[in-house]
Amino acid sequence: MAEREKLEKEKLEKAKAEKKGGRIRVGMLTSGGDCQALNATMRGIAKALYNLYDSVDIVGFRDGYRGLMYEDYRLLLKNDFSGILTQGGTLLGTSRQPFKQMTQPDENGNNKVELMKATYRKLGLDCLCVLGGNGSQKTANLLRQEGLNIVSLPKTIDNDLFGTDETFGFQSAVEIASNAIDCIHTTAASHGRVFIVEVMGHKVGWLTLYAGIAGGADIILIPEIPYDIKAIIEALQKRQRAGSRFSIIVVAEGAISKETAALSKKERKTKLASRRYPSVAYEIGAEIQAITGQEVRVTVPGHTQRGGAPNPYDRVLSSRLGARAAKLISEGRFGEMVVIRNNEITSIPLEESAGKLKTVDPNSSIVEEARLLGLSFGDR
Repeated sequence: MAEREKLEKEKLEKAKAEKKGGRIRVGMLTSGGDCQALNATMRGIAKALYNLYDSVDIVGFRDGYRGLMYEDYRLLLKNDFSGILTQGGTLLGTSRQPFKQMTQPDENGNNKVELMKATYRKLGLDCLCVLGGNGSQKTANLLRQEGLNIVSLPKTIDNDLFGTDETFGFQSAVEIASNAIDCIHTTAASHGRVFIVEVMGHKVGWLTLYAGIAGGADIILIPEIPYDIKAIIEALQKRQRAGSRFSIIVVAEGAISKETAALSKKERKTKLASRRYPSVAYEIGAEIQAITGQEVRVTVPGHTQRGGAPNPYDRVLSSRLGARAAKLISEGRFGEMVVIRNNEITSIPLEESAGKLKTVDPNSSIVEEARLLGLSFGDR
């Protein structure tokens, strides 16, 4: 064991023995995909806790739930939260631990849930703060059901967590994806081509929808509105007849055709697994080029959408969410997820959100308004 880790464990044991009145011990972990405002959110929690309590111990678990399972942690000090408001990624590291595998034994035959509970109790934690997306929230709710004090915070660039208007990381990702589309505009106009920009989003299209509108796309394809290649071709030809030299299609990586959407879940999975192309954007591009003869280029911003510094909006949002999480802890209100609704920070029972996706309603006002602007969703 490294000397630093040994000292940290000794400090924690000493603090545990001295725990009285104004002392609080809180665990933190970041789970699932990273995003731009994880550090900012942890900073918000910590700064508020330091203001609410005389003595604060914050235990950071490395690489998400894996760190909680296997006692891989570090004692975070005030200095650790200095200067991280603008830093993307997560100082604790993260990993994906699929919820459906949480009840399965690990490679050594150990019960994963029992391992996490044992670590929580061994360290004498008063609460565990979980920063994560849909799968992470399901595991957080499972731990709540097992008797642990949990406060969760909504993280994901997909903005697909039920119960909150927005998640931290979403607006920063929108900015990056929109910038990619902006850059494509100039080269598309210069060469008179059809450009397809593939945006992250396997199951929901919030990021694609917002980035597409912000970037001035002509066609937006999202998972919630299955596309018809004929409708896409018609939209492109309509632009040509109107004198436009180029078109930009923004497509979510999880977009599917009407034919694929009509298949059973098993049939759909088989079809997608046998796809000849790297992704849906390349498949659509090949179809357009074969039918129209137009030059098509595909751009995939990929993980740049999850990287870089959080934008000002996310810095404010994450700070507010973090402060409210600390307030919930001080009030003993556990088993809740901090959310934003109508620009007010509040909280809801974790069980109301865990396992539920917030999808784009094809009949929502934002889709209707996009259509009024002349955007096609490839469905008519």
